[in-house]
Amino acid sequence: MNRSPAILIRGGRERLSREQLAELRGFCTPTIANAIETFEVRERQEGVTRAGVHCLFPGLGPMVGYACTAVIESAKPPAEPRRVARAGYWRHLEACGGDVVAVMQDLSQPPGGAYIGEVNATIHRSLGCVGILTNGTARDLDEVRRLGFHLFAGGVEVSHGWAHLEDFGAEVQVFGLRVKPGDLIHADRHGAVVIPEQVAHLTAKAARRVERSERPMLEACGREDRIELLDRLIPPGY
Repeated sequence: MNRSPAILIRGGRERLSREQLAELRGFCTPTIANAIETFEVRERQEGVTRAGVHCLFPGLGPMVGYACTAVIESAKPPAEPRRVARAGYWRHLEACGGDVVAVMQDLSQPPGGAYIGEVNATIHRSLGCVGILTNGTARDLDEVRRLGFHLFAGGVEVSHGWAHLEDFGAEVQVFGLRVKPGDLIHADRHGAVVIPEQVAHLTAKAARRVERSERPMLEACGREDRIELLDRLIPPGY
């Protein structure tokens, strides 16, 4: 498996700047999803999480960053010798250049313990991660919240069980969302979306257009002729 930090540049296109990422954080994830739809680069149900993901700290606002992927297992002990070294994964995270979202697929379903707690969250934060998206579970919520670290998980759990790292640097799937290393992730209390690389630099502008297009619909709700007006304003696909 090639574990080079491909997150830095993908397909010849440089990553978005810190300012561009901050601009994307100014929109909720549903608006970002609507903006992506306007480019017609994929089906509407592709590139988004389905039900089940819990945003544990919604007060932090949207999470935006480039994916660094890992596979964990929590319900049974790791095989000996270990398949991968934790230190190798940590070095890989550090090499990704910051603004990273760690996306972790727990092979154990249901999970058998929480991989993410105060210690692992602190480690990831120190290596450039802004948050974690996992179909596994988490714990130590008060401590992790104080870090200002985003956490999206399938639930919470008391014990860490047998949670351990199995692999990293490959495509993973969480809550129906397929994520490759280097994918641009936008997530909030509604779930997560992968922003397609070819439209990433245009997405904030498209999101502003979406907001402008919705404003007349919202204003129409206060008018006496709202039903007829709304029927004209709202596209037939809705």
